[in-house]
Amino acid sequence: MCQVEFEMACAAIKQLKEIVSDEDKLLIYSFYKQATEGDCNIPTPPATDARAKSKWEAWNDKKGMTKMDAMRFYVAKVEELKKKETG
Repeated sequence: MCQVEFEMACAAIKQLKEIVSDEDKLLIYSFYKQATEGDCNIPTPPATDARAKSKWEAWNDKKGMTKMDAMRFYVAKVEELKKKETG
């Protein structure tokens, strides 16, 4: 796994034509944030902001995962979505 593969997956996710489920979007987001920033470093958003809270929880669930592992999982998930799209 290298930075180039991760960057290619980041570009590929934007090219998907099929709608990605909210669950998959959160998973991809959490792996991306963990890969690029490491452990969640922002305070918990208020419960009244459901979208921000969901994103925070998804990222915070990855606490302790290495950046390299997060990159691997991100690339694997993007590949899975690409295969699903091509049938």
